[in-house]
Amino acid sequence: MLLMLVSWLFSAAYPTSGVRSLLSAEGLRWLMGHFSDLLATPLLVWIVLCSIAWGCLSRSCLLHRPTNYRERRAQFMALLLLGIIVGVMVLLTATPHAVLLSAVGGLWPSPFSASLVPVIAFSVTLISAFYGMVSGRFENISAVYDVVLQGICQGAPWLLFYVLVIQIYESFRFVLP
Repeated sequence: MLLMLVSWLFSAAYPTSGVRSLLSAEGLRWLMGHFSDLLATPLLVWIVLCSIAWGCLSRSCLLHRPTNYRERRAQFMALLLLGIIVGVMVLLTATPHAVLLSAVGGLWPSPFSASLVPVIAFSVTLISAFYGMVSGRFENISAVYDVVLQGICQGAPWLLFYVLVIQIYESFRFVLP
């Protein structure tokens, strides 16, 4: 709000400065027309996916020491699933002409590096849900769904923080020449 007022006053006092007002017709059109475009970044997806993964990981108790046979068996099966996921990723990146490498054959930047955070978050979610189902912590798919929703609820403050920071940052970029 302060930025809107200051940009309006500065652009009115110094019209040749190049500072654009957020309260002008151009500023309001920009703010209303680009609101969702400014928020739609990979970082937003990463926050949502990491929130889901954290909720599933924390509620499954995968990181705690197993106390009974069922939990030890579930932990072994989760490690086996992790090995399968790592093996698939190695096959998709380390073989000749691998599909996740860049056009020149590197890992950075490439489809692999662009998908690293989502793949890790999805893997953590999948392994945690699998562990929770096998160990008996999650009795059915509805319990897994509830855990995923709890993860999103835990990440909600980060989503609000993201929206505020991105809007302030992009507003500064619009106002300043």
